[in-house]
Amino acid sequence: MNIRVNLNPQNTKVFVAGAGLMGMGIAQLAAQSGHSVLLYDVCQARSKSAKEKLGKTFEHLVGREKLSSEEAIRAFSRIELASDLADASQAGIVIEAIVEDRVEKKALFQSLEEFVSSKCILASNTSSLSITELGSGLNHPDRLVGMHFFNPAPVMKLVEVISGMQTSSAIADQVVELAKTWGKIPVRANSTPGFIVNRIARPFYAEALALLQERTIEPVDLDRCLRGAGFRMGPCELMDLIGHDTNYQVTTSIFEANYFDRRFTPSLIQKSLIDAGFLGRKSGRGFYDYSKSQDKFESETFPSEPDKIPDWPNLILRGSNSVADHIDSILRNFGVSFQRENGSGGCELESNGAELRLTDGRMASQMGKDVAVFDLIFEPNQSPTVAYTVSDHSSKNFVLDVENWLRLFGVRPLLVQDSAGLVVARTVAMLINEASDAVLQGVCSEPDADIAVRAGLNYPAGPLEWLNLVGVDYVVDFIENLARVYQGERYRVSPFLLRRRSN
Repeated sequence: MNIRVNLNPQNTKVFVAGAGLMGMGIAQLAAQSGHSVLLYDVCQARSKSAKEKLGKTFEHLVGREKLSSEEAIRAFSRIELASDLADASQAGIVIEAIVEDRVEKKALFQSLEEFVSSKCILASNTSSLSITELGSGLNHPDRLVGMHFFNPAPVMKLVEVISGMQTSSAIADQVVELAKTWGKIPVRANSTPGFIVNRIARPFYAEALALLQERTIEPVDLDRCLRGAGFRMGPCELMDLIGHDTNYQVTTSIFEANYFDRRFTPSLIQKSLIDAGFLGRKSGRGFYDYSKSQDKFESETFPSEPDKIPDWPNLILRGSNSVADHIDSILRNFGVSFQRENGSGGCELESNGAELRLTDGRMASQMGKDVAVFDLIFEPNQSPTVAYTVSDHSSKNFVLDVENWLRLFGVRPLLVQDSAGLVVARTVAMLINEASDAVLQGVCSEPDADIAVRAGLNYPAGPLEWLNLVGVDYVVDFIENLARVYQGERYRVSPFLLRRRSN
């Protein structure tokens, strides 16, 4: 079946199946883009309520001067309610946004085939279900494509366009162009569990939950560290916002779909929160208690200046990365005598056996007596909170010196339990590794991996951008060291990184 249809607003009516939040958002977006829209829900009362809410949404947009009154009236007038699936016969594209259930979605598409024209495109807004599976059993599976919007659909720029095994490349091309005309940033993905964003994002949550289970750090401090690295929200506050039931369900779905690959193992910490009814903001409590009005970060009171510059004789700075360059500049500014030596992707300050090192994935206690390890620093000029840890065998004076060194470097030091990889480095390395596997397996291209993470997750950089920043040698060594500590399947280096390292 070779479908080629003009999807411009003048020629194309959009049928949206599902009048929940996402369906309403897609209907609003299509109407504002000039399309006539038919909004359908199996529950007609929900359809009517959705249209009333959309009317208020347009009024709100006028009040905020996002739309003129005339634009809002025209857009709202383009939205009609469909009473039956048969109304989809008028549509050039159907976008499904019903409950995230493969049985119900498959049944809907099979029913739609009885009514839609031969040139109608069928699109699913699924966030994790296989487009290949949803298309199986259809008379024309080549016209089914994934069109995954992010909530709220009118605001979030990213749209994942997902091809199943039988999806026509021409159909995917047309949907990409449609997304662009709607002001979106489309990225292409092949149908695999989690697609791009939900797959690559797993380590952002998983590593945080693992650190919490090991009692390395408290949620508020964990969030501080990742906010200090440029993330708009820390993982704990973000999971509270998403809802722990939702986040856990997505993780479980990806875990099962990947044949129980241990990289995607759900967390007992999150399961306990769900069992307690602590679902996050929507229940009033998750990692944080939302019945309290105070800012959860208000207690951050770290001294910003060192008490003194430590007296470390015969000081050597080793390393050839941005962190080492930053420390080099600070030491010179303060007139500290030192010798600079090039090294690998790491960074180390050493004096007569005392060592302050950038984390390389090992615990400090594995490295010796007076050894301290600090986390990756991405934005030193912003005085970020940076986790550090010390060997269990360290002297008290050494620990005080380490804290003063870190303050001198322009960060707010946060002492945590000795752990492998700390917070930011561990999170970023595993995000890089997951994105690398997604590219290796043909899920997406390198540019689309970075675009998806930036536009869909608002991360400060894309995973392959981070890779270029910290270096492939550093990432490979880091993950291999994690694997030696944990002795499991979770921390295995992507062959993509091993290949790049050898070049």
